[in-house]
Amino acid sequence: MSNIHIVYSDEFEKNDYENSPAAMKGRLSGIIELLKTQSDYSFVQPPNIDDAEILNVHLPEYVKKIKSNDNLFQIAKLSVASAVKASDLAMEGLPAFSCARPPGHHASRGDSWGYCYFCNVAIALKRLRKQGRINSAFVLDFDAHTGDGTIDCLSDWKEVKILNPMADDSQKYLKVIDEYVETLSDIDIVAVSAGFDSYLLDVGKKLSTFDFYVIGRKMKDLAKKMAKGRRFAALEGGYYLPDLPKNVLAFCDGFKNS
Repeated sequence: MSNIHIVYSDEFEKNDYENSPAAMKGRLSGIIELLKTQSDYSFVQPPNIDDAEILNVHLPEYVKKIKSNDNLFQIAKLSVASAVKASDLAMEGLPAFSCARPPGHHASRGDSWGYCYFCNVAIALKRLRKQGRINSAFVLDFDAHTGDGTIDCLSDWKEVKILNPMADDSQKYLKVIDEYVETLSDIDIVAVSAGFDSYLLDVGKKLSTFDFYVIGRKMKDLAKKMAKGRRFAALEGGYYLPDLPKNVLAFCDGFKNS
């Protein structure tokens, strides 16, 4: 039996939508190669989704702008679909990780930066709310950069709580998470914007491989305590390729069911 589902498509590596750190060749395939060595990991494909899911969050004129570059639009839409699938699995009590590009947490309703185009996590959550499947959520964003897009896209939903931890070192960082979690109640699902650029050897220069495992475990425990185990994560940053696969694996090992 699978203890975690990884949502991934080979199209994420095939599509040359731009030249950026987030779109580097091998960035995702290195992760997938390692995760496939794990006997309790299952792999699923993103589904086809309707543009209406994106328009539920982003302004029509902004979506039209992204659509003007069809190659970019198709891969950005696939990244949304990957997060959507992960959220659907989460609602079944199956932890899931969306291993996709481009990332999304810097995409606001009508603009974007930081290699992001559509706010994957926000779209997935608002879809669940629109379907009447959730009323509230907690989003942890442990990327080295604040997920300003996610904050903007979910700003009209008061039952969503978002934490972008800030601290001088990893010990204090983990304490910030613990202290915030203690204030939470009434959570229908836990969503994680998983940015591995907070790694010691990446731009954030803060978290160790084991810290990612600890964060994954904390979110598993929170989901089991308050959200019937419902949890999913989506890849955001992470650019130190030699260690990115093991860092993702560490998080997923903490996040999974066993």
